[in-house]
Amino acid sequence: MSSVSSLRVGVSIYVRKGAQSLWENGIFQNCLFLAMLLQKSPIVDNVVLVAGSGDGDMQDAMNFLQDSPVPVIDMASAIDELDVMIEMSAQLAKEWMINFKAKGGKVVSMRVGNDYVIDIERMLFDKPSALLITGASYDEVWTLPEYEKTCMPYFSSTFRAPVRIMPHLWSPVILNRACEKLPEGEQFGYQPGRKRWRIGIFEPNMCMVKTSYMPMLVCESAHRLNPDFIEHIFACNTLNLKKQNTFNLFTQSLDIIRHGLTSFEGRYPIWQVVSSYCEAIVCHQWENAQNYIYYEALYGGYPLIHNSHLIGDCGYRYHDFDCEEGGQSLVDAYKMHDENLASYREQANIFLATLDPEAECNVRCYTEALESLFKA
Repeated sequence: MSSVSSLRVGVSIYVRKGAQSLWENGIFQNCLFLAMLLQKSPIVDNVVLVAGSGDGDMQDAMNFLQDSPVPVIDMASAIDELDVMIEMSAQLAKEWMINFKAKGGKVVSMRVGNDYVIDIERMLFDKPSALLITGASYDEVWTLPEYEKTCMPYFSSTFRAPVRIMPHLWSPVILNRACEKLPEGEQFGYQPGRKRWRIGIFEPNMCMVKTSYMPMLVCESAHRLNPDFIEHIFACNTLNLKKQNTFNLFTQSLDIIRHGLTSFEGRYPIWQVVSSYCEAIVCHQWENAQNYIYYEALYGGYPLIHNSHLIGDCGYRYHDFDCEEGGQSLVDAYKMHDENLASYREQANIFLATLDPEAECNVRCYTEALESLFKA
């Protein structure tokens, strides 16, 4: 076992067979941002990503993680080469954890999803399991401020381990790299001056914490207030919902559908859509107030209409489930965004700097959490 001043730390990441993208979900990027931070920690000597859980081999891992800031190893190597394993994207097998801890290793589970809600839905609606309660012994659970209310006691009880709230991390490095591949003539970043706005809705519709229903009602309310300013609404991640009678009845009741303003789209990374098709982004969350799409929109200067209390005073906020207030916020954004664009960008950049994986305060917080594992 290494000393606490020269730790070898791994972050688990799910790797499956075939093509895989960092843009499939936020957790893949979160793994890379955490690795970036750990590289800056004064007590960490080496950082790796550990490929696990899926059916992919190391070649799949290398293809998927070719832009990783740190090396990638497999689970078999990790058991002998690491002092701390942070379970993140790939859940660790109970037997692996027992063997790793027998060698003196420490294991942390970093929970970056609303597992309380996800697990309930999967039990009630007979979906495949997400978080598996294996009874394995964890040294600590780390989670984010957005889950302090719904998940912190849940994690404490189910994992039978202390739970620590950690800073959310984000950097534009992955977004900037992706935008370099945009076709000629396309540009990520808000362009002022359009007389009518095209609006993007990007909620995944995989779980009730982030769905398109409220953003569509926000757009509906805005359209009723001002029927002349919306050119089009792209409701992404909704193609599968069109098969559902309830969803169709809901949408057919809306003027934004009857007036031909809305299209139902598949799943795309935000940068691919907004670089050509959107001036504004409308969001909604339920106990899931920290999302990369917010940070990406703010970084691009796009008007973000949202109900998050955890992004400072950025964007155009409405509260809770108040779609009518959201509609007014969208109308207000249309009126003032171009005029206030410089101050909007400045405010956004100040906030985004607090998320930087290499910011001293964030590095210090994670360093102190690592140190505490060995004090016990």
